[in-house]
Amino acid sequence: MKKMKRVIFFLGVMALMVTGVFGATVKPVPDKKVVYKTVGDVKLKLHLFNPEGHKAGDNRPAIVFFFGGGWNGGSPSQFYRQSAYLASRGMVAACAEYRVKSRNKTTPAECVKDGKSAVRWMRSHAEELGINPEKLAAGGGSAGGHVAAATGNVKGFEEDGEDLSVSSRANALVLFNPVYDNSSKGYGYDRVKDYWKEFSPINNIDAKSPPTVVFLGTKDKLIPVATANNFKALMEKAGVRSDLHLYKDQPHGFFNKAKYFETLLEADKFLTSLGYLKGEPTLKK
Repeated sequence: MKKMKRVIFFLGVMALMVTGVFGATVKPVPDKKVVYKTVGDVKLKLHLFNPEGHKAGDNRPAIVFFFGGGWNGGSPSQFYRQSAYLASRGMVAACAEYRVKSRNKTTPAECVKDGKSAVRWMRSHAEELGINPEKLAAGGGSAGGHVAAATGNVKGFEEDGEDLSVSSRANALVLFNPVYDNSSKGYGYDRVKDYWKEFSPINNIDAKSPPTVVFLGTKDKLIPVATANNFKALMEKAGVRSDLHLYKDQPHGFFNKAKYFETLLEADKFLTSLGYLKGEPTLKK
């Protein structure tokens, strides 16, 4: 009898955790996963979150997120919460798988190639995805922020055999502590030194760069505030909108922890200002 009571109590606790009574959060689940690229025996998928009632043939704005992990590892689930929220606001949101060193023995160059392939695939499949190919944003954190930034700024690094008549350039960027300076003074130079000038987003800004919002903590040990200010200045010099939000004393990776609510709220406002979202934010703590 006592054992039965313990089992019932345990099940009750689990139920409370799932409903969030104990402060636990349940990670959202994608509506579906689709393969966007095959390289050898590796199939890369997009984890899709759709608005309620969404269907093929719709013309929704969209965003594709790239996870962080130093081009070495990471999981698409890093941006599940942001994706589920943006889907609730009317966007199609995708979390992309891409090749990384730990799983695929690849270099950072392949990360960017996959990022560009993801944008191109979504744009070329806009009808079946029910998205507007001219309102396709890219977002990401850390090295994933670099991949996203590269889709908006870096030329080249296109996968062989793809239809280059379909653009791989994102129409807007939502970047969370991105490693977008890959010079000797930035991040990852030793791994990309043979091609860093072509690879570093901050070194490839031009008038065609997309409007961008950046979120950075002032205590980030990988990306100095000076780098963020320089990116913003170079974007504005090129005549491109660049919003920067600094968060006092926050470290690298803060956007999914201490300042998840604040950064997503500002991302909502940014996307609303571009016409990707409508109405007031519905985000609640």
